[in-house]
Amino acid sequence: MPNTRARVLVVLVLLLGFLTVSGPRPATAAPTLPDSLWFDETALTVQNGRFTDGHGREVVLRGYNVSGETKLAENNGLPFASVADAKKSATALRALGGGNAVRFLLSWAYAEPVRGQVDPAYLSAATAQIRAFLDAGIRVYPDFHQDLYSRWLFDADSWYTGDGAPKWAVELGDYPDEYCGICPFWGQNITSNAAVTEASYDFWHNTYGLQDSFLDTAQKTMTYLKQNLTADRFAGVVGFDPYNEPHAGVYDSGQTSRAWEKDVLWPFYVKFRARMDAAGWQDKPAFVEPNLFWNANLDFQKQEGGLLDAGQLGPRYVFNTHFYDQKAISGIFMWGKAQDGQYTGDFGTVRDRAAATRTPAIVSEFGHPLTGSVSDKAPTVLKAMYQALDSRVKGASWWSNPTASGPVLSGSQWQWDIYNGRHRELMNGNPDKVLTAGDAWNDEDLSAVRLDDSGTPVLRQDARLLDRVYPSATSGTTVAFTYEDRSRDGSTTLTWNPVPSSLPNVSRLVGTGQYGLLMWRSNSSSAPTELHLPASFPTGSTTVVSDLGTAYAPPSYTAATPVAVAPEPGGTGSRRLLLSDTDSGVPHYALVTNGASAPSADLLAAARSELTAWAAGQ
Repeated sequence: MPNTRARVLVVLVLLLGFLTVSGPRPATAAPTLPDSLWFDETALTVQNGRFTDGHGREVVLRGYNVSGETKLAENNGLPFASVADAKKSATALRALGGGNAVRFLLSWAYAEPVRGQVDPAYLSAATAQIRAFLDAGIRVYPDFHQDLYSRWLFDADSWYTGDGAPKWAVELGDYPDEYCGICPFWGQNITSNAAVTEASYDFWHNTYGLQDSFLDTAQKTMTYLKQNLTADRFAGVVGFDPYNEPHAGVYDSGQTSRAWEKDVLWPFYVKFRARMDAAGWQDKPAFVEPNLFWNANLDFQKQEGGLLDAGQLGPRYVFNTHFYDQKAISGIFMWGKAQDGQYTGDFGTVRDRAAATRTPAIVSEFGHPLTGSVSDKAPTVLKAMYQALDSRVKGASWWSNPTASGPVLSGSQWQWDIYNGRHRELMNGNPDKVLTAGDAWNDEDLSAVRLDDSGTPVLRQDARLLDRVYPSATSGTTVAFTYEDRSRDGSTTLTWNPVPSSLPNVSRLVGTGQYGLLMWRSNSSSAPTELHLPASFPTGSTTVVSDLGTAYAPPSYTAATPVAVAPEPGGTGSRRLLLSDTDSGVPHYALVTNGASAPSADLLAAARSELTAWAAGQ
């Protein structure tokens, strides 16, 4: 065959293959990040209760809070001492922690140290550090953080400290000397320390114009970010979290927590939303949090809430909440370890509230102490929390009832602080009280990462737990998802979702390995479905069984390859599985595992037959 004719036929075959597998490509901007493909780098919006990219794919955000360092003074209210450290942290977060998004903490105190004057040096440094994460392919949603209102409420020799409001804001009020009484946990200051409760009350009632000043600073901050990030980078900014863990401080006479949300908190969010619009953030949602205690799992802490009277929030808001197992953290109310399905009910409540408000949900903080008297619970508590983010069905029931899973929840673990154990924080400015251990803040120690002696980021938790398979983008509607991480509690492997014996070939294929299984219904998008591949899933030993095809050591992505792998954008070495379908309204499934070693074609075919029959019965 003449060479010219051969080349023409090859081109035609590739073109037809592309049209068959992926459909025609929509016009998109040229990728700007290393390893980006034609469907990457679109801005997210909220549609039909989901995060959605520019190709209509459902997006799940997974990552960490960056970081509690912002609550300290040692780096002037910034997460990092330098942009170089921010870049190092971002690369590690992507490559070691498997994250595709971060909640990026900002400080009102450092943004507006003098009333009415934002500090351009602070905004410039924060923007440069945010840029380091965007350039690593990580989406960002900033958060104006506060805990216990302000560090300036606390005495130099206090047991506790806070963060958030500037010194001038505290000096406006005639607050009592801080005192918490018998408070073994710092969070008790929220309701028991009169200095904190009265200052919080003043903020929510705009006493001294405090709320107006905060909103002005927030608008100036958002305007600065919009003006000082390129359009491509700004597309990676998902939205803004207006206020961390809101609480009334003191309720007015006869006021309930629900009424406070309706009459005080929600009007604040409406004002913040207007400031977002004025700053050029019209297409990005506000990540609004209910009353802090709305979903507490201790009955005596729980307060009615959850934005019950906010109506349908729609595309301009995201239902944003936190969850910590206070029973487990107390060391009193939960004696044992977390079990399979421990938090499916708690996270199911989050799903239900988000569905009622017709907007996505994100659990923007969750975690558990890694040192101290209750740290032995951390491996099981965190596994159960990630399990509940993935599905509202516990592992023992998942295979018999997968379609009850509900949407896969987005979430940001607390926290990712590379300086863990290496701080030098003068607590409340006291030179005689220099904190170096843990998170250097109120005896907390929750960071998933630290620096080793060579300055290299290393994980402090089991990589099998943190670096997970998850559907980062689904071309259609997610029907069900599960991931068995096989993470460890000491020397014990935690297997809460074994493949049932009714699927013997699937069970043989998975063996003792990790596996994830996604079921979705297509929507004719030309962009593929994506699953993050952990470092424990090297391409050469990854097996995929799908109705779209089977593969051991999947090939590199092309438009004509229905099951393939590719790097994730950002040049960090992280990878993804790409699954391309051509239809609309059709159910699909894909199992990905690292359990088999060079499985035979017969085993792949048998496993596919079993899964196809199982999926058809759901």
